[in-house]
Amino acid sequence: MFIQIEPQSDTPIYAQVRNGIMEGIVRGELTPGDILPSVRSLAGDLGVNMHTVNKSYHELESKGIIRIVPKSGAVICSPSEKIPTHRLNQISVELRPVLVESLVAGMNEKEITELVTSIILNVKGE
Repeated sequence: MFIQIEPQSDTPIYAQVRNGIMEGIVRGELTPGDILPSVRSLAGDLGVNMHTVNKSYHELESKGIIRIVPKSGAVICSPSEKIPTHRLNQISVELRPVLVESLVAGMNEKEITELVTSIILNVKGE
């Protein structure tokens, strides 16, 4: 698993770690049942504070992406067949301001769709 931290980024480091893990799952580098490195180990590898990695892991757990098992570690969960309605609503709430900003900036529906498709392909490494 490769996570690149950009300390000068406007994105908080815990979010970079969280996003890096999610991208690793999308690319197939991490699969359901895989155990993530311990908080201490990943923090050391990335050169970040343990609390930062811990916050990332807990966010992933709250999203249902990992399961934290005491004394065993953080395990990648299998994706559910259907996204629960509450999670779909949460994704919609988080995505809405970005889409509105895109429309305000002058993008049309086709341009937004092409941009989203481009991002998906990039994340998947295609």
